[in-house]
Amino acid sequence: MEQVDTLVVGAGVVGLAVARALAQRGHEVMVAESADGIGQGVSSRNSEVVHAGFVYAPGSLKARLCVRGKALLYELAERHGVPHRRCGKLVVATEPAQHAALQRLAERGVANGVPLEWLDAAELRRRQPELHGTAALWSPSTGIVDSHALMLALQGELERAGGQVAVKSRVLGASFAPGRPAVLRLEAEGQAFELAARQVVNAAGLGACALAAVFEGLAPGQVPRPRWAKGSYFSLPGRVPFDCLVYPAPVDAWLGVHLTLDLAGQARFGPDLEWLPEGLDEAAIDYRVDPARAASFVEAVRRYWPGLPEGALQPAYSGVRPKIHGPDEPAPDFRIDGPAQHGVAGLVNLLGIESPGLTSSLAIGEHVAGLLAD
Repeated sequence: MEQVDTLVVGAGVVGLAVARALAQRGHEVMVAESADGIGQGVSSRNSEVVHAGFVYAPGSLKARLCVRGKALLYELAERHGVPHRRCGKLVVATEPAQHAALQRLAERGVANGVPLEWLDAAELRRRQPELHGTAALWSPSTGIVDSHALMLALQGELERAGGQVAVKSRVLGASFAPGRPAVLRLEAEGQAFELAARQVVNAAGLGACALAAVFEGLAPGQVPRPRWAKGSYFSLPGRVPFDCLVYPAPVDAWLGVHLTLDLAGQARFGPDLEWLPEGLDEAAIDYRVDPARAASFVEAVRRYWPGLPEGALQPAYSGVRPKIHGPDEPAPDFRIDGPAQHGVAGLVNLLGIESPGLTSSLAIGEHVAGLLAD
């Protein structure tokens, strides 16, 4: 049986960042990816926003890894010429009753070390005359990035450090026993085979919980129940009168319909939230955008941008987020479970890595490398 020091499952942005971090620390690393190329899953269907890190609870993994990951991402993007832009973001309150929500975000920004500026209605109107708002928070460190170019840069650094990516290689399961390497069952080109690995990192995105559930030697109670949530996006032809991202003030746990920009200045709106049936097969996900959903987008966007042209929104694309909570439950922190959490030596499970996973990816790589070093 062939053996590798470390096997990372999943060549999305997080899997590549983890593999890169381990390879740069001297590990022999192989990434097993079931698709025929890198970044074909969650990483290819998101808003490509570089989040600042002021939304998340102080001290949480999401807060710490987002803030650290943002700095690492910008540095890597500069070094490799990955297209990106620090365009900034406005979080807009459309009525005084929402000011308390902005104030809570401002307090989290201070706690998390994220620069923010409070704008009153007059200053907001001066900066963005087309926006309707009674107050706003300005986040100068928020940005956008070409996610595929970022993943290519990560793959390049991984390979320069001696790591490799094996596409069309699906991990079917694994067996873990104390004092011995893990034995993984894989399928490639229709052929089944086994591979031994001293360390295993499960970064399988939408499939991470299902994969962890078939790890022999991992207690079933260590695997949360997976839930998937689809988010649709709509685009707007032509230019918008904004040079930054615009988010509404948060209501409950949802951040509302965002106005984001791509690197060409094209506006897109979303994502919304549509819970998918439990037990749905990943191959059965319907990524088509229902044009009828535009009506709720228009209603939400016009609260902060009354000038949205009539009938202008067009279906764009959708993504699915790997959640580990249900519709009526509070969103938990990232689950980055190492041996200290589940008792299995050499195993790290990355579960529920949704937003801000892209922003946090390089910091997640550092964190996982640290867990395995310990």
